[in-house]
Amino acid sequence: MKAIVFDAFGGTEVLHEAEIALPEPGPGQVRVRVRAVGVNPVDGKIRSGIMEAIFPTTLPAVPGGEIAGVVDAVGADVDHLKVGDEVLGWSDTGSYAQYALAPASVLAAKPAGLDWTHAAALPVASDGAERVLDLLGVGAGETLLIHGASGALGTIAVQLAVARGARVIGTAGAGNQDYVTSLGATALVYGDGLVERVRALAPEGVDAVFDAAGKGALEDSVTLRGGTDRIVTTADFRARELGVVFAEGPQRRSAARLAEIARQAADGRLVTTVGAAYPLAQAAQAQQASDAGHNRGKIVLTVN
Repeated sequence: MKAIVFDAFGGTEVLHEAEIALPEPGPGQVRVRVRAVGVNPVDGKIRSGIMEAIFPTTLPAVPGGEIAGVVDAVGADVDHLKVGDEVLGWSDTGSYAQYALAPASVLAAKPAGLDWTHAAALPVASDGAERVLDLLGVGAGETLLIHGASGALGTIAVQLAVARGARVIGTAGAGNQDYVTSLGATALVYGDGLVERVRALAPEGVDAVFDAAGKGALEDSVTLRGGTDRIVTTADFRARELGVVFAEGPQRRSAARLAEIARQAADGRLVTTVGAAYPLAQAAQAQQASDAGHNRGKIVLTVN
């Protein structure tokens, strides 16, 4: 089968297409014929080698862990999925490929009304957003500041926080202000003078900060909070030196919760945005776009 592989750590130039063996599902696993793959910032960080302490990688490796596709083969001890089922979820063997293995326990049924690219946009973003909102303890009546509100993670986080009854102030680039507003947040341009702009909107202060951007906003966040309490970042590696929580814990990967999120996306209660879709062979370009940041919604790979 065709897959994207890297044999050494480095920039996107280490990614290349290769023919590798078709994997066979073991007990509790299924093989998925991949139709779409979510491209996440962590994919580039693992490829570069800077995540080795957290995600040790055996080379050569296939990047990615987020999939949407069709069950192609079923291993032993799997009784709730069958060949032909359309699913979305997580792969443990790398998803930038025509086929991938996944634990059956972390796959949710794809609703008929949800297309493949939008299905691939959901697992990591919804899991990460809910995990951080729970870490922050965001509740009704509180004001939450989200940095990177127009990205894949921010798009979902804004909507889930609003659904909890929180008021959300979301930072994004100038071209994404209307988009962030459409998600239910009060939009702000990031950059110099952010503290003053936030205080003008929330004179009483912000109750919590979710940094999904990693673009140097932690100092401003500490200023706005008057300390490091209730600030969580998923993207800024300077967190520890500033005394801020970096959300690096294990994903929850709840198939039941993902199935509910997928149903909400299919019937329009939750907005999913695919900012760009690339064919599998252009995985390097997709990761370059992801590494550069400033994206609206999710970057995906499509697999024919």
